[in-house]
Amino acid sequence: QVQLVESGGGLVQPGGSLRLSCAASASTNIVSIHEMGWYRQAPGKQRELVASVSSGYSTNYADSVKGRFTISRDRAKNAVYLQMNDLKPEDTAVYYCNADIETLRVRNDYWGQGTQVTVSS
Repeated sequence: QVQLVESGGGLVQPGGSLRLSCAASASTNIVSIHEMGWYRQAPGKQRELVASVSSGYSTNYADSVKGRFTISRDRAKNAVYLQMNDLKPEDTAVYYCNADIETLRVRNDYWGQGTQVTVSS
């Protein structure tokens, strides 16, 4: 069984920063973690991709966060991070970690439990 555990959400003022973390763990050996990413879902809206990073460290960002957010990953820790700077009220949402993980038994797409980010004065 694979789990993604997120941390780092919270309340921040406009213009502030937050760093989200997500680490993968499994009851069986993880063979490889392919693409990892962060999605978000605001109330009444569909879940959307915020940023992703491939196994080769290529990155992709939503236009709305380019220049403000940075995604990174640590292969040794099976972790992905999202550094969010110059936060705006429209960034308020539940942020979800996502990862394409291959274990000895199966390759599947996994989601974290979500962490709330609120940007408000």
